[in-house]
Amino acid sequence: MKRRELLASMGAALGTAGLANLGLAGTEPPGSQLLTIQNASFVLRWQPTRNMVSLSADAPPPVLFARQGVPVVLDVHNTLDEYTAMHWHGIRVPNDMDGVPYLTQFPIAGGETYRYGFTPPDAGTYWYHPHCMTMTQMAHGLTGVLVVREAEDPGFDADQVINLRDFRLDESDAFLDAYTLGGAARAGTLGNVMTANWLHAPVYDQPAGGLVRLRLANTDTTRIYRLTLTGAEARIIAWDGHPLSGPAELPGAAEPLALAPGQRVDIAVAVPAGEGREVFLKTRMGTGDKTMATLRAVGTGPARSLAELKPLPANPIPEPNLATAQTHEFVFGWSPEGTVPNDGLCGSLGATFWSINRVPWAGDNAPGTEPLAELDHGKSYILRLRNESPNRHPVHLHGLVFRPLRSNKRTLAPYWTDTVLLLKDETIDIALVADNPGDWAFHCHVIEHQKTGLAGFIRVT
Repeated sequence: MKRRELLASMGAALGTAGLANLGLAGTEPPGSQLLTIQNASFVLRWQPTRNMVSLSADAPPPVLFARQGVPVVLDVHNTLDEYTAMHWHGIRVPNDMDGVPYLTQFPIAGGETYRYGFTPPDAGTYWYHPHCMTMTQMAHGLTGVLVVREAEDPGFDADQVINLRDFRLDESDAFLDAYTLGGAARAGTLGNVMTANWLHAPVYDQPAGGLVRLRLANTDTTRIYRLTLTGAEARIIAWDGHPLSGPAELPGAAEPLALAPGQRVDIAVAVPAGEGREVFLKTRMGTGDKTMATLRAVGTGPARSLAELKPLPANPIPEPNLATAQTHEFVFGWSPEGTVPNDGLCGSLGATFWSINRVPWAGDNAPGTEPLAELDHGKSYILRLRNESPNRHPVHLHGLVFRPLRSNKRTLAPYWTDTVLLLKDETIDIALVADNPGDWAFHCHVIEHQKTGLAGFIRVT
């Protein structure tokens, strides 16, 4: 479909009418932020890596801040010579603000600006990334954290964000191909330069004796981090943005915390009171543990206790009625042979390996693509996710929040989430209320899997 035809078919509902509903059309509201997608250069290892993609020419994408219940306006300006679109991962936005090309908007061409406006209903740790030319733009750096603050201060002495990223570089620090077809057909293609906030094992000063809210986000295209935190008392207080009913123990060194692409975790850390004491965030590797970042105690002050913290206020998520919930099953596995993806304006990897319910995603703007399921607005549902493949899949659902119920392989924490890691041969039941109308993308967040067929959408009417 040509650009003119698609815009006409989408109509004003995704254009000025959608903006008018937000009070944004034709005016420059106070508090809007301009986010300029551009090429960047940065020293990831030994010398500057060029052809990175960020929101500035020489720095990682910044942490964006919003407040629960307060409208936010983000003008995304594209200076690249390819299309893009921005998705606000985990935030329950109106459908026309979700940033999924063809499904919710037309892609943003070079030189164009698209205005995103929404009121975050939930506090917590979220993130943003492109949903067009996704593989290359994300692999080259365009992933950032979005923090939605609570209406009232929860009482921490400091707040530290760590964006975990993996890059694929050659010996001259130039980008290797963002993926391999062999990787795409299996577990994904890992990088060889692991970073925290684009840095190698950075050290962040924190108030000695203070309570720090450590926000960890895995915005990588492939890698599952296996995390440990040593040197301080710490508890998990939120998962994928949403508060726990009470602090939870961190897994021990024998079984590190698995954080898959797309997932986030908030950890309350009681920083040691001694000047210079250090807290280490590490990830488990095949050859041992690798330090990703360090928190260093500075100054003097009385040691605060984790017992002082009250549970974070719950987000306004409706509880599913399991007694009346209808079940829909989704099978994640290999793709039937002979399918060729449609490139659209957002590119494909040129191959199809994966499918949902044995139907691979046909590609952006492919004609005749139907929803995987249709849900009635306001009703409760159980989605049964069954993995027929030997590979793990972090499955992400846009626009809605769900609660894991059960697995055939392990005990699941019943934390509200938007992304669940599906293990080899695992079946997981999740429950939700279809409280946000629209067509919502549903896909694996190993981007190579998403772009080679493991994607679709669910319609809430």
